[in-house]
Amino acid sequence: MPPTTTPPAAAAGPAASSHPPLRAVLPPLILGTATFNTQYVSDPLSMPYHSIISRALALGVSAFDTSPYYGPSETLLGTALHELMSPVPTASNHTPVPVPRSSFAIITKAGRVAPEEFDYSPEWIRYSVLRSLQRLHTDYLDLVYTHDAEFVTPGEVLAAVRELRRLRDEEGLVRYVGISGFPVDTLAELAEMILAETGEPVDAVLSYGHFTVQNGRLAGGGETSSLARLKRAGVDVVLNASILGMGLLTSRGIPADPEPSSKESENPLAKWHPSPAGLRVACKTLAGIAERAGERLESVAIRWSLEEWARVGAIAGVETPPGQRVGGTVCGVSSIAELEETVKEWREVQAGLENASKGGFEYGSPRQEKVLKLVREQMWPALGEWKDYVWESGGPGFVNKRREEDKGVAPDDGVVAAHEARKSTQKAP
Repeated sequence: MPPTTTPPAAAAGPAASSHPPLRAVLPPLILGTATFNTQYVSDPLSMPYHSIISRALALGVSAFDTSPYYGPSETLLGTALHELMSPVPTASNHTPVPVPRSSFAIITKAGRVAPEEFDYSPEWIRYSVLRSLQRLHTDYLDLVYTHDAEFVTPGEVLAAVRELRRLRDEEGLVRYVGISGFPVDTLAELAEMILAETGEPVDAVLSYGHFTVQNGRLAGGGETSSLARLKRAGVDVVLNASILGMGLLTSRGIPADPEPSSKESENPLAKWHPSPAGLRVACKTLAGIAERAGERLESVAIRWSLEEWARVGAIAGVETPPGQRVGGTVCGVSSIAELEETVKEWREVQAGLENASKGGFEYGSPRQEKVLKLVREQMWPALGEWKDYVWESGGPGFVNKRREEDKGVAPDDGVVAAHEARKSTQKAP
């Protein structure tokens, strides 16, 4: 089905300066849809994804993060958003009110084709963007990252960023450009390189799994931290994702055995999650600590990351109505209950921040103080050597299995042809 909306930028011209800074566009809490994928749930199609997206908007969560690498995620998200933007009348609702495209932001990625295949060529980046537009039923994407940039060369990242900016400036298909990945030092190096080579900083950096109860490396080290380096490289917004460590920091945990028993095999994370067995076991002990304190590990991990990052990440955060900046977080959920739990924790954090800005108190709340004490005095000591442990992502041993002759070759699936035909129709008198 063709896209249904026209971006305001298309009429105003493609200049990037016509848009406000990204920090004024994104909300502090973004719904991540990597969970709309078989890596997290056995059958994403049976998930209540329509209800999750609708409920998120009703709760004020007005931005969605996805990727073509996340299995059916883009398609499921796009289907849900399209039904909200173009609702069909029903017997109980003859005149449903459409949700305007301008009321939410869509964020996706480009460049990662498969677990061990990457294509950052300009031709593939353009194809990927056009395919995402089609799947997401929109004429423009608010923000596009290069996906998992540590797996390719800096030159390839630079070429992909240049193409995304061309799509922004010449075709009006993208509004903001960013990079994403796992190793935070690599993200900082790439952001510094892009600024040096182009004279323009990236709008956003998406870091995941590096500001959690288990691993706080993103902001560790003060002025030498990756966060500080990203800020000096001109990055407008640094977003924190995977605050549950991609499933490590949950009551269920991840089985240490990559070939789990029949009971454990229900957890799809067991085989693909890159964490070593020792880290999985160490994180599992945190669930018992939380339970003895009358808490769920998920609640503790969510609350700690949301409030700590809101404060620490504010130097590269998003703007909130009271006029302050707070660190923005991407949270993935697979149910309405998980969504509502996350939003509840965030609202309590937000209320505390607003009170602090009015002089109510400097920082913290009884709930947050309990969480901080539990994390500092019990969870961090229990992690021991696994505190701030990170696994290698990319690096010298990685080989991109994308064949050179296949790079830049778009499938003959009608995506590019449909876009070109649509452009011709729009130009016709």
